Amino acid sequence: MGMICTRLSHVANGVCTSDGDDLGERLLSLHNQVIEVIEAYRPDQAAIEQTFVNKDGAGTLKLGQARGVALMTLAQAGLPVGEYAPNRVKKTVVGVGHAAKEQILHMVKLQLPGCLPKNADAADALAIAICHAFYGGTQARQLKEKRA
Repeated sequence: MGMICTRLSHVANGVCTSDGDDLGERLLSLHNQVIEVIEAYRPDQAAIEQTFVNKDGAGTLKLGQARGVALMTLAQAGLPVGEYAPNRVKKTVVGVGHAAKEQILHMVKLQLPGCLPKNADAADALAIAICHAFYGGTQARQLKEKRA
């Protein structure tokens, strides 16, 4: 099987921060910010990290709700979404499934020369995008070839 070489280039990165007095307002804020990103950059696909359950049940639930809003907003915009487990993202970008934040940041900067991630969360998002470019692009091409 041949390897498809794709040149990646950094377009933008950032972090959505939820504003509001209650959960509903914070989720609406997240929805509106994702819409702003879609309108500003006009992507043709998206990628998101799969939720993992940790010991903090309340934190996991909030993450799941925010993720649900993001997925709904992307679906509303008609964008296909790739979903990737955190360990798969790390293995794809760093080479090991249990990489530290610093390793992810370092490898993201190497693979996207000139990018300056705003923080560790932005670096993680860029790593998910790199993973999607590696896996999602080939899956999308394979689907198109099967349909043709």
